[in-house]
Order: sequence, then structure tokens, then C-alpha cells
Amino acid sequence: MIRIGKIVATHGLGGTLILTHVVGNSQWLKKEHVLHVEMQKGSYIPHFIDQCKAVNPKEYHITIENINTMEAAKRLVTKHVYVDEALLADYARQSPLLWIGFTVTDKASGNLGPIADVMQTGNQWLAKLNYKGTEVLIPLIEQTIESLDIKAKKLNINLPDGLLEVYTGAL
Repeated sequence: MIRIGKIVATHGLGGTLILTHVVGNSQWLKKEHVLHVEMQKGSYIPHFIDQCKAVNPKEYHITIENINTMEAAKRLVTKHVYVDEALLADYARQSPLLWIGFTVTDKASGNLGPIADVMQTGNQWLAKLNYKGTEVLIPLIEQTIESLDIKAKKLNINLPDGLLEVYTGAL
């Protein structure tokens, strides 16, 4: 599963929820899709969508089966939402925000660990990792990315010589 966003609020009295997402496209979510809501760490509960409406490119108003009161909807507010990788295979390649949690392997240095966060600076995306106890920023650009495996949640890269040493002081 890929984390796509978070339920941030209720909308109205009938149990409608506001879902913010990082997919970067407002046309991917459909009525027949299943959202997996992380109710507790590592516990994902499937919820079936009754209705969904894109409000803007980063937000949906959704109603979920059997959630039809504001009180029931409030229990889902602040919860992270995940979907099956296959649902977003095409979009995941375009949006590095969906790569949070992917394991990064460098051609020369081996396993660098999971991506903790992704940020955009100008036109470039950076992945934040904790490598050997130090926070490092890895450029997510075409020149460094060797391969991306959405299903296995793996990113294989080829970093420029010396980049990791700048962070770890091993120059």
C-alpha cells in the first residue's frame, strides 16, 4: 500500500469527509476504489467509497459506506489514508511524494534506508533519509534514478561520488 494522504476534516452533517492527497492529479479517485485508513499504527481498515468529488487538485470530498453521521466521520479525522499500489502505478512515477517509505539503494553504497520525507525545491525533488545516524538529502532527478519498483517500494539510485561523505564527514 502507498500512503496518499490524510483525512483532515468533516464536511456538513451527513458524514462527508475532506481527504487531502499528494497524488498531484484530481482524476485518479473513483467510487469503486477502496481506501485503507490507518486507525492505529500498522492497522489498516478498508473503507469503500460511496461518493467522491474533487474540490481542487489536492483535495476530495468523500462519503464512505456506513459512515453517514458527523460523529462517525469525526473518528476518521487526522488518520492517514493508503491505497493499493496498482491503483496509482502510473501516478507514482510522476509524484515523488508517494515514495515516502520506499527503501533507497545506491549503486556504490548499498542500502541507504527508507525515505522519511520528500520536499520540492524549485523544480527539483529531494528525499530526506536517515543514513548512519545523519539526516541526508538525496536529489531525485533523472540523472540519479536508476529504477523505481512501486510494488516492492524500492528506489535504486546512482549518487554522485562524494555526496554521502559530505553529510557523514568521511571526506
